[in-house]
Order: sequence, then structure tokens, then C-alpha cells
Amino acid sequence: MPARPLPKRPRIASTITEQSLSPANEDSVAANVRAALAEDVGAGDKTAALVPASQSASATVRLREPAVICGQPWFNSVYRHLDEQVSIDWLVTEGGNAEANDSICRVHGNARSVLTGERAALNFLQTLSATATLTRRYVDAVADTGTIILDTRKTIPGLRLAQKYAVRRGGAENHRLGLFDAVLIKENHIAAAGSIANAVRAADSSGVLVEIEVENLVQLREALTTSTDRILLDNFSLGELRHAVEMREESSSRAGLEASGGVTLDTVRDIAETGVDYISVGALTKDLRAIDFSMRFSFDHEPDNES
Repeated sequence: MPARPLPKRPRIASTITEQSLSPANEDSVAANVRAALAEDVGAGDKTAALVPASQSASATVRLREPAVICGQPWFNSVYRHLDEQVSIDWLVTEGGNAEANDSICRVHGNARSVLTGERAALNFLQTLSATATLTRRYVDAVADTGTIILDTRKTIPGLRLAQKYAVRRGGAENHRLGLFDAVLIKENHIAAAGSIANAVRAADSSGVLVEIEVENLVQLREALTTSTDRILLDNFSLGELRHAVEMREESSSRAGLEASGGVTLDTVRDIAETGVDYISVGALTKDLRAIDFSMRFSFDHEPDNES
């Protein structure tokens, strides 16, 4: 199927996403890291305290399975918060592909600091690499169709900016960041407003992207008569999606069409080939299996001065 022209409407819903996530919002990263260290280290690492205070250590992070590497700003920040003298040498670029048994980075510094930061740093790396890796699989699955993969708000609490950053590293784009930066009109909003047209009319002056969710072709027909920027086709069959694309093309609407609901790697290509502009996938940020990393240490022991 030949690639379609890019959608006529904005390609990302949020007007603040680029600023917030490129390459990663430092304030958000720092807040994530402070929270992670507070729950893991608390008042101090009692086990690391058994190591001589002057001892230094080196550690190599290795990958145990193929992955898209993501989370370096958080990994770095963990060690900056613990000990600014710890050095980190990255061997794989952020967003780059790596294979099983590849060395990802080398860490060197005070042994207590390197040991204390190990789990918090790896937690960020394994979680965000999981999001980026799964995202890349979806993006690759729809390659050359012209369809854009989007994330959703189904994120790990406290890690929304981090996961949406990882989605972009995986090659997809972000849907709205939260309830505050785009309008998404759903069934209950329509019921409260009295009709689809009333709901869109009320949102027209919001100054942000306006999207409306429809559940059938009758609702779609009404939505296509409004000024909405995008229409979300909720749980449409493949046949309904094709019909929806035809209806949009036959109308005067410039709205982008977004398919959503139960999308998997097995179905995403077929959905893209119906001609929709976007496919939103909650699995990118909620159905995760952490990427498997290991951190292997070597310790620089003080010479024995006893005769």
C-alpha cells in the first residue's frame, strides 16, 4: 500500500510536549530521582556502610536481551544526587539499539556511592528502555503506512513525563500530556453537552487541540460536520475503520482519524492499512516487562602495608 500524505492536522496533541520532553525535563528528572532515592535509601544505605569509606569501585552495566536504550538522564541524575564525583561513560547512545551481552555504560567512583545508586539507577533504565523498546516494535510494525503511533495517559503514576519521553525515543509521538493541554470529548461529556456539535462548539475557544471520541459511524457522521481537530474511533472493526476513512474523504472535514481500543502488535499493521492517521496504544506505557540489565562490579582495594 503506498504511503499516504501526512495528516492535515497537528501531528501531536500537546503544545508543551516538545519543551517538556526534549531531551528530558531536568526538574521532572530530578523529582523522579529524589522520590526513588527517598524510598530506597532513606536515611542511609546500611549495607554500603560496611565498605571502607575510601574504597573505590568500577561497574559495567550490561544488557541481557536486545533493547532500545532509554533512561540515561535518570541514571545520571541518580549518581549526581548521591555523589557528583562518580563518573559515567555511556557506550550506547540514548535511543540507540543494543544487543544481548552488550556493555551499555561504565561507572566509576566511591564504592559506597556506586553500590547505593545501583538499584535506583537500573530501575529507571529497565523501565524506560522497556517503554522505548515496545514502542519501537509498534512503530516498525506500521512502517511505510503513513500512520503515526501515539501513546495514552495510561502511565505509571509519577513517571508520565519519563514514559512519554521514552515513547518518543522509541520513535512514536505523544498524545496529550494530561487533562490540561488538550480537549478529548468522550461519551459523558457529549451527554452533558447535549450533542457532539454542542460539545465541540464549547471547546472551540479552548486554544488547544480538540478531539472527540465516537463509538459508531452515526456519531462519526455528526463529528465530521464539526470543527474538531481529530476524531477518535473507539473499538471500530477493520471494516468500520475503512468506512470511516471513506466518510472523512467524502466530507469537507480536515479532522485526523485516530483508531484506539485493544490494539496489539498482531493487529496494528492491519489497522494502519485501513488508512487512519493515528493509532493510540495504551500498552506502550502500561503493559511493560522490564528490560533485563546487570551491573557487574570490581573493587580497587587499598594495598596491604603490613610487613
